[in-house]
Amino acid sequence: MVILPVTEFWEKCCWEKAMTDGPSIKRMRIVIILTLATALLILVRFGCIMLNPNKKDTLPAKVPAPGERGPIVDQKGRLAALQTRLWSITAWKPDIADPVLTAEWLSAVLKEDPAEILRLLTGASSSRFVYIKRQASPTESDAIRLLINEGKLPGIGLQEELSRHYPMKRLAAPLIGYVGTDNVGLDGIEYAFDKVLAPGELSSSNQPVYGHTVQLTLDMNYQYLVEEIATEAWEEHNPEALMALVMDARSAEILVWVSLPSFDPNTFTQFEREERINRPLIEAYEPGSVFKVFTWAALLESGGITPENLYNTSGGYRPELFRAYNIPPITDLSNFGTLNLRGAIVHSSNVAVAMASETLSADNFYTSLKNFGFGSPTELPLPGESHGLLNPTSRWSARSKPTIAIGQEVGVSAIQVLAAATTLANGGVLLQPRIVRKVIAADGTVVKDYPRTAVREVISPKTARTILEMMEQAVTDPAGTAKRTAVPGLRISAKSGTAQITDPQTGRYSTDKFLSSVLALFPTPKPRLIVYVVLKNPRGASIYGAQTAAPAVKKIAQTLAPLMGIPIAGNTVIEHSGRVRVKNPRGEPLGDTLIDFTGYSKRMLLPYLTRKDLKWTINGSGWVVFQFPPPGTPIEEGMSIFLELE
Repeated sequence: MVILPVTEFWEKCCWEKAMTDGPSIKRMRIVIILTLATALLILVRFGCIMLNPNKKDTLPAKVPAPGERGPIVDQKGRLAALQTRLWSITAWKPDIADPVLTAEWLSAVLKEDPAEILRLLTGASSSRFVYIKRQASPTESDAIRLLINEGKLPGIGLQEELSRHYPMKRLAAPLIGYVGTDNVGLDGIEYAFDKVLAPGELSSSNQPVYGHTVQLTLDMNYQYLVEEIATEAWEEHNPEALMALVMDARSAEILVWVSLPSFDPNTFTQFEREERINRPLIEAYEPGSVFKVFTWAALLESGGITPENLYNTSGGYRPELFRAYNIPPITDLSNFGTLNLRGAIVHSSNVAVAMASETLSADNFYTSLKNFGFGSPTELPLPGESHGLLNPTSRWSARSKPTIAIGQEVGVSAIQVLAAATTLANGGVLLQPRIVRKVIAADGTVVKDYPRTAVREVISPKTARTILEMMEQAVTDPAGTAKRTAVPGLRISAKSGTAQITDPQTGRYSTDKFLSSVLALFPTPKPRLIVYVVLKNPRGASIYGAQTAAPAVKKIAQTLAPLMGIPIAGNTVIEHSGRVRVKNPRGEPLGDTLIDFTGYSKRMLLPYLTRKDLKWTINGSGWVVFQFPPPGTPIEEGMSIFLELE
């Protein structure tokens, strides 16, 4: 038996078959040969990879740099968030000859555990490309670049990435929010307007693209000044949390948004969740006596009472229904005797407002409070807003109506109280609060505007005026609970409040935890500003809003009124031609702390801009009128310095 070689046998068979079957078999033969050749090439390539896995491959193709995320600015254009470029440290594992030595070099620069870096370089991951550190600091990336240029870090590279920078640091941080490593908004304005701020897709011509600018209603000058006042109150009264809001009463634009404790969004991962909470928006609490101004407004508007009605508060409030169900009476801190509306607000009488609540049905009272906005979100364009708590009347008990009237058994957020107060400032009309003015495209066109929006008329102008005048008495009367908000020469309407905090463990009111607050509007005849300060569980010398929040409100009024052109009687007004000669100060060297740049021109700032370890943001032209951080702040490497020029 003769055995032919495979190839010879194949050719013989194919030839004989071709001679008998014709052209179709020839085509089949060609297809089979091409298929076998392709399979052979794949097997050879696979064998090479398996036998030589460390063969150097071409590095991954570079991805075009992403577009630039739009900035967040205040109403004057001052930068609160902007795009910067940082370098990420990467490793291409096939090129690393000595992983142990490489890990030691990297550890010395990054101040990280060399064992952890070695794990990244030698791990069992199928990926040959790994990130050692995303968005390293300029100091770190410069040091790594030097080592790469010296040939000490083969396989280690630097990849440019976009990063977010917050020059104002802690100012309004819970409101502004922050982004993650991939430049995606995670909280606050950054999250709510992520699709607006984020750039679009790259065009076919690979031209750079830019996200829109979000302009806030905040004024960062005012924000800085009020945060300083809030910090003083924080240090004096040691509360668990503190909120301070300032609103333009006529437009409902929020000018100041303070939530303490706060954090630095540049390094947000180093802070606890409790420090990042946007409390004015998401926390609901029982407001206490501040709520009474809205109760009195609802009662007056219903026509069931007049300012002249008298209430004998001596025996407390315990109607027959309370006695029938053995409900404890509602009492005051002292025996205030017989009070009219003015006296009830001046002394913040629980008994008087509870008595007056009998003139309004539960359903009508509920409807009035809903019209003020309680129990519903204000619809600010921010994530996580609380609805507050206002149960329907079907869930009210025998005590609910008078209890809600004094600010208990109802939950509010700080922004709800601020919004409700717009009814008092605008002749009874509720305005929707505003935190964003407009969205602006990169070419300067306005994409979306957020105008002043009237929601509905809640009370009459007469009722609003009456409540404001009665609140003013709480400031000017020596016995008034809000007398510590008084600013000589400035007419202020204010109401203080102190509420017990519910203990989540027992479901009952805590005996040692309280919430103190003050709501103020000024000037009384035509309010320009609404200020609301809240301290959660103050642990200093006092728990009362009249002694903790009121002094802070006074300082805010004293500080902001002159800046906003609100006249204060007795202040001297100086007129001049408008021409001012400014004597240039002599530039001082930067030592360990920041100097006072006030009055410096742009030319005088040039020598300081050569400091590569500092990040400078200069807004405007002329001379420095505002700086942050303030003079005397210790200088740290990588510090951001903001200068406002006019």
